[in-house]
Amino acid sequence: MGSYCIETVQEEGHWIARARGPEGRLFGVPCAGDTPEEAAGRLERWLAWQRDHEAALQALQQAERAYHRTLAGAAFANPTEGPSPLEMQKESLRALEAARERLDEIRARQPRCS
Repeated sequence: MGSYCIETVQEEGHWIARARGPEGRLFGVPCAGDTPEEAAGRLERWLAWQRDHEAALQALQQAERAYHRTLAGAAFANPTEGPSPLEMQKESLRALEAARERLDEIRARQPRCS
């Protein structure tokens, strides 16, 4: 995730903060506040959360791919060398579940922008 320019405007008695990316395109959700600082602070917290959410989602996707590779590779594994296919599957499934729990934890703390 790149850097963003936060702009605030007053609309109908409230301040609204919006983020613009390097190309000038709007990103994310607008955040409201009673002052420009409050609105910008909410948006900054949302952007930080979004960065964490994106990283956790990518980690989950990587863990899913690793789990599927483990399942596919188990058919060709040599049980006399290293961990057994079942042990590898269990470890991969534990990593997948940990990534899923991390994503759920981050989603549960999504900041409000209104």
